Amino acid sequence: MTRLGRDPQLEATARNLFISLGAELPAVHVKVEWSNRLRSAAGRANSRQYLVLLNPLLCAHGQAEVDRTLRHELAHLLAHFRAGRWRIRPHGPEWRRACTDLGIGGESRCHTLPFPVLRRARPYLYVCPSCLGEFRRTRPLRRASACLACCRAHNRGRYHERFRLRKVDR
Repeated sequence: MTRLGRDPQLEATARNLFISLGAELPAVHVKVEWSNRLRSAAGRANSRQYLVLLNPLLCAHGQAEVDRTLRHELAHLLAHFRAGRWRIRPHGPEWRRACTDLGIGGESRCHTLPFPVLRRARPYLYVCPSCLGEFRRTRPLRRASACLACCRAHNRGRYHERFRLRKVDR
């Protein structure tokens, strides 16, 4: 059976976990959905909408894997909630602390489930004029982008036109 859409049982589990940790705001707003748009990812969290998306293929790997993935994604929501307006790394120390609080201490950032991996052609090539680093893209850049390594090394991490990526026509 393929599951799609919202899952009231998992939402209740998520609410109970958040309430037990004193995070009432996420508990009130959290939504958990099964989405067939996820292909190679086991789950995805959207902290602005307090939304967790789960891959229906998880069901074939047992309830324990569903629970672990749910807690992994809830850890993202909890870490962002605790950080407030501060930006945090997706799998940084705040997330690891949230994982421990949710009972999955030592959680890795990626799953090892045998989901199919989608490989896309990257027909667009951009080059940094400074370091000559190559950047392959699936889609063309829509706005000015620069080489992060060069901006960090020579301009305190801020954008500078001299490191703007140039499209290479083949």
